[in-house]
Amino acid sequence: MEVVLRVLKGEELDVLSRELGVSSARIAQWRDEFLEAGQSGLVSRQADHRDTENRRLTTKVGEQTMAIELLEEKIEVLEDGLRPPRRRSRS
Repeated sequence: MEVVLRVLKGEELDVLSRELGVSSARIAQWRDEFLEAGQSGLVSRQADHRDTENRRLTTKVGEQTMAIELLEEKIEVLEDGLRPPRRRSRS
């Protein structure tokens, strides 16, 4: 990556080739692959059915999580009401 960045900053392929002992063609190939990968990274993909399904399922999980938490609180309240009162010791 460092070599490619040096080329992109304007250093000559031939000079880098001699310095590094790598062919100019190989350095040019690295540069081209780097630029292609950069272009691919900038392309955003179109939303499709997977995105819609992912949002739907995420929402469903959130709703179910809230329902479970509310039910757990209700159970706790009900169980507290069913416990016998604490006895006081006769001192």
